[in-house]
Amino acid sequence: MKAIPVREAVGTVLGHDITRIVPGQSKGPAYRKGHVITREDIPGLLTVGKEHIYVFDLSLGMVHEDDAALRLAHCAKGRGITLSSPSEGKVTLRAAHDGLLKVDAERLTTLNTIPDIVFATAHSNQQVRAGQPVAGTRVVPLVIEEEKLSRAELVLEGPPLVEVKPFRPTRVGMVTTGSEVFTGRIQDGFGPVVRRKFEALGSDVFRQIIVNDEIPMCVNAIRELLSQGAEMIVVTGGMSVDPDDQTPSSIREAGGKVVGYGAPVLPGAMFLLASIGKVPVLGLPGCVMYHKASIFDLIVPRLLAGDTIEKRDIAALGHGGLCMACPECRYPICPFGKGH
Repeated sequence: MKAIPVREAVGTVLGHDITRIVPGQSKGPAYRKGHVITREDIPGLLTVGKEHIYVFDLSLGMVHEDDAALRLAHCAKGRGITLSSPSEGKVTLRAAHDGLLKVDAERLTTLNTIPDIVFATAHSNQQVRAGQPVAGTRVVPLVIEEEKLSRAELVLEGPPLVEVKPFRPTRVGMVTTGSEVFTGRIQDGFGPVVRRKFEALGSDVFRQIIVNDEIPMCVNAIRELLSQGAEMIVVTGGMSVDPDDQTPSSIREAGGKVVGYGAPVLPGAMFLLASIGKVPVLGLPGCVMYHKASIFDLIVPRLLAGDTIEKRDIAALGHGGLCMACPECRYPICPFGKGH
């Protein structure tokens, strides 16, 4: 800091609080440390007896906290992100639209090893809504060395640190298996639940075919949906280890190349992900029908956002893949699925 005449202080950053005392009435800060002095402030500063004040010398390779936070936020943000104005040195990053939050967690850690840099985000790979805060950044001191900020900007070069990928509207075909549903002995419970989940993600189940437990009938249904332009197919039911649960075999028989059968997620262990050409084919276990959050909510949003899911991605769900069965489900604002 350096002391300068008040009349020469316009545009500088106040290095200390300045107190105003009104005898018998009040005592408190008239101007706070970090305040950027304007021409309109000069009469007030003179009134409280300040002919000279101490300011941060920003000409000596220093950057004010507001400017630093904005620079960090601009370098970090990708598509689907809007920025707030600085408030008390912090800039908030918000989702510009509904979609899937993506965070480069490894680079985020590297960024936060730089002294005086703070960048916090929500967990990656979760569904977010338009306007939702997804990250925030600031620097610790009121001013920061340009050298530190430049190091941070080097870390942030390349792909965005934070972005929100939009969900692609997708034509979804559904095959519901089970002789008890096919014969009408029980009412289909899967269809309404799966339709609602896809609608919430901006996609449409354009057709549902109910079949019995015979493999040829399920295979024909899958192929029929493909011929009608299905961009994703979900097969519900028949995913347990009972001898008459034939969904995995049916998906393979229809030409499905299996990415993974079984997931370290509870609820959702008996999940299958395959592909026929470029069309994802999912075998959904019964838990999807009963639980607000399950394997469906960890995988399907990523597929609709254009992610390619590999076997290792499914394996990584084990850390955080245990639903705690809270009395009031608050998913996605909870640890479920967020350990990877």
